[in-house]
Amino acid sequence: MLCKYCHRQLDAGRSACRACGRAIPGRHAAFELVAPDGARIPLARALTLGRGSENDVTLSDPSVSRRHARVSLVNGVPMLEDAGSTHGTFLDGRAIEGARELHAGSVIQLGDLPLRVITADDDALAGHTLMVPAGASLAALPVPVDGALSGAISLRPRVRSGWALKRLSADEGPERFVLRDLRGGGFVRLSDTEAAIFRLLDGRHTLPALVAAAEERFGSAGPAALARLLTDLAERGLLHGSEGPEGDAGAPRLGLVRRITRPRVWASESFGKLVERIYARGGWVLFLKPVLVALIALGIAGLASFGYLIARRYGTPFVVAKHVGLGALVFVGGRLALVALHELAHGLACASYGRRVARAGIKLVLIFPYAFVDTSEAWFESRGRRIAISAAGPISDFAVGGAFAVASLLSGKGTMRDIEFQVALGAYLGALFNLSPMLDRDGYHILIDVVRQPNLRARARTWLAARLAGRPAEGARALVIFSAATILWSVVTALFALGMTLRYYDVMLHFAPRELVWGLLGSFFMVLLIPLFVMAGAPLMQRRGEAPFSED
Repeated sequence: MLCKYCHRQLDAGRSACRACGRAIPGRHAAFELVAPDGARIPLARALTLGRGSENDVTLSDPSVSRRHARVSLVNGVPMLEDAGSTHGTFLDGRAIEGARELHAGSVIQLGDLPLRVITADDDALAGHTLMVPAGASLAALPVPVDGALSGAISLRPRVRSGWALKRLSADEGPERFVLRDLRGGGFVRLSDTEAAIFRLLDGRHTLPALVAAAEERFGSAGPAALARLLTDLAERGLLHGSEGPEGDAGAPRLGLVRRITRPRVWASESFGKLVERIYARGGWVLFLKPVLVALIALGIAGLASFGYLIARRYGTPFVVAKHVGLGALVFVGGRLALVALHELAHGLACASYGRRVARAGIKLVLIFPYAFVDTSEAWFESRGRRIAISAAGPISDFAVGGAFAVASLLSGKGTMRDIEFQVALGAYLGALFNLSPMLDRDGYHILIDVVRQPNLRARARTWLAARLAGRPAEGARALVIFSAATILWSVVTALFALGMTLRYYDVMLHFAPRELVWGLLGSFFMVLLIPLFVMAGAPLMQRRGEAPFSED
């Protein structure tokens, strides 16, 4: 369900839209008025505000009129109007005439007194994101550093600026807080205990005082939680005096293999603004329920149509108008357009939940380029929403591929059918590649959220590497989950590649020399099998004792 004002996704259980703060029709308004002294007044009924004692809310300030303003509820929505005050009533900096709707974030000015409107939702729901930008001060006075403990942790631990803390909903499990490093982009999951301790790391408390406070509030588990938190923050460079693994001057130099395989990234931060404009100017329509159902139906119809095209040999891979060169050009051009739509779908899904795309760009891994969008803010959302953002790209692939597959089936023989077939083929290849659980792509992110197993790939790869190298290892459960997904993906991919090869090999020989056909099909298989080589190649080489590249 989308907000009728800003078209963002609405949260279940909330009384107001998290993005624009307006009340959700049909839900009981749960707003509070925050006075300058911190007092909170529920906006659950009609209220009068003024200096006189007969008001529901008395504001003892000479700049406030005796009867200054009133708040009424209209269909559960709080409305503010002036009550004949001397200097008028201001809402968000503007004098009001008549009744005006209040929403979360509104600032009411009565004389010299400002009052804020906030939501009053239950603690089981996700909270607002608390952000401290890089360079911001965390304390009013400078805090002296008394020395170092264990290298990076001072005797008065202080979190450096440049972070954001978000509380997720209670169904996320015990680690429902997400701490994001705004400088490096990394994330840390925290428990309620660790989040409470985190708020004490302002440099004002010594380590002994922190230990005592942790033990007093959380019992014997408190000091252990404090130690784990400080160690984790120091390793990630989030404490003053710690640089993190990337900033450590003593870090080992990368070996030749890692230098060669390390991705090269070219990124721009302007893509997020473009996504916001596209979403606001009509992109939100894609997230209406009838449209989503239609896209899914189109994807299913497209798969059926593409299967029929292959069965009847309508269209040939990499061939357009009986020319392989033209077909390859159309295929590559189609893939570039499909990649752009795929990444845009991720960005629009982020925008639908009120999240921004920090940047977008191109990564070059070995000689293979691919586009990406930074949807890391999705980690501030619930598990279901993270899955939806990850799935937006593959859904785009299947929907666009479905549209072109259906069009190719309905088109008569000729160049247009060939072009539509190439685009559909490119879309389905992209979907297969992005759904691989062995790469840091959409399929893997969906998998770890579905099975609630963070770092699943790293743990499974560690287990597999140890077993293939002949060493004992723990973590069989992670391997079972990961292996099941990997085998399923591998079987589907192998059947697709094998079916295409057996069906079209003889046909392609009519349009190109045997060597070129083998080259095209070899490239086709190589792209699909890269994840398997990445997953199992290095451990097998270790077991055989081969070291073609030095890591020194």
